[in-house]
Amino acid sequence: MTPSPITPGSPLRTQVSGLPSRLARSALTRHGVVRSTADFHGWFADRLDLARTTAVTGIDFADLVGWGFAPARGDLVHDSGKFFSVQGLAVTTDHGPVAAWSQPIINQPETGVLGILVKEFDGVLHCLMQAKAEPGNAGVLQLSPTVQATRSNYTAVHRGRSVPYLDLFLSARPESVLADVLQSEQGSWFHRKRNRNIVVEAVDDVEVREGFCWLTLGQLHELLAFDNLVNMNSRTVLSCLPFSGPDLVRELGRGTDGFRAALVRSTGSTWGALHTDGEILSWVTDLRSRREVEATLVPLRDVRGWHRSADRIEHETGAFFDIRAVAVSGGDREVQGWTQPIIAPHGLGVVAFLAARFSGVLHVLVNARVEPGYLDFVELAPTVQCTPENYEHLPAGARPPFLDLVLDAPADRIRFDTLLSEEGGRFFLAVNRYLVVEVDPFEAVGPSRYRWMTVDQVVGLLRHSHYVNVQARSLVACLHSLVGGPRADPIATGAVR
Repeated sequence: MTPSPITPGSPLRTQVSGLPSRLARSALTRHGVVRSTADFHGWFADRLDLARTTAVTGIDFADLVGWGFAPARGDLVHDSGKFFSVQGLAVTTDHGPVAAWSQPIINQPETGVLGILVKEFDGVLHCLMQAKAEPGNAGVLQLSPTVQATRSNYTAVHRGRSVPYLDLFLSARPESVLADVLQSEQGSWFHRKRNRNIVVEAVDDVEVREGFCWLTLGQLHELLAFDNLVNMNSRTVLSCLPFSGPDLVRELGRGTDGFRAALVRSTGSTWGALHTDGEILSWVTDLRSRREVEATLVPLRDVRGWHRSADRIEHETGAFFDIRAVAVSGGDREVQGWTQPIIAPHGLGVVAFLAARFSGVLHVLVNARVEPGYLDFVELAPTVQCTPENYEHLPAGARPPFLDLVLDAPADRIRFDTLLSEEGGRFFLAVNRYLVVEVDPFEAVGPSRYRWMTVDQVVGLLRHSHYVNVQARSLVACLHSLVGGPRADPIATGAVR
């Protein structure tokens, strides 16, 4: 296949002048200026010892404090009317193996802030990251953005401590903002949930508070190789950086052949892509205009096929997820103890990009995925995004395309393979196996819901809201972690938790 040329001046090509080069230099700096990676692992181990004082206990719904089932609708709500609620969603669709269903879903209409503060040290950008415990985290403690807060959190509905560094984002000067975009959350578990993903550069000195540390992009990229270490919110914010363009390629050095060289070319805008930006945008717009899904919030009591017991709401098949209640105590949070509902998914998920080289340029196969909780119902997703065991009670034809190709991939074709958790504040031990699997090039045929795109094209769409879903954003961050070449082996470093 002959790649199509990229059109200069496309709407996807806006970026802060000089920033891609600075990002590349940070990505290639793996030992840090402020703190070495070895020092980080020691620091994180100390923080983990403190975090293990956090206790998360499953409780009955009757033992929730400040939460209860609303008498009229049966929704699970907070007494303040803030935070979030668990309601019902009725869905009809002419796409997929199931034409209609209803389910519980989290409704959290407020917009949260996910922010990373960056600053140059000796000419290298560093990110201020936080070691943060969440009740649903695998491993309790994970590396989060500088700020990770809902509006209810930072307006102190919980009467807790203020959120550190928040003012640096809410009152940031325009020239200091390196990325700023509203992005969606999981469309199967959230109803139209969005967070503001923002990166702000500090010029003045910044006090490093307890539990925070400065790390380069290269160090963060190394840490993505560790299971359940870099949290979902960090990954989504990192993916929104303009990590693309010819300036970045010049800094990285594109080489001549091999996977890394093809990946580096894919981050540039001067090499060919199989589809133009205009073709990609038209494809997504066409799918959205078909309105293949209708989703309506309904009372939780009207959800069919789900049963409520003393301590959980579960599907009659035992599949998908449960709604449970937990009590949290200890740790270093704005509030020292609380109770809350939480989604507990079943099984290990699989989230994967198939990648292939076309004329020496790496492309990833994206899926225009329909989920009822998306604002526009269709967003670009990884090639495979599923929990395999959820399909055991469905017809064989419902099995997701390309799943077996991913699961049966030989080790020498797997370019990235790490267990990564989803957001631990709302989801309990929600872990997916994130993979990038290189395959031989093939035409994306079938239902026309798949397209090959360069990394530069995906990053271009990430400068706009509601085009790339949260799982694909995580994989974009994982792809960026591979541009610096081979990474440290987590086992060899002795830093595996």
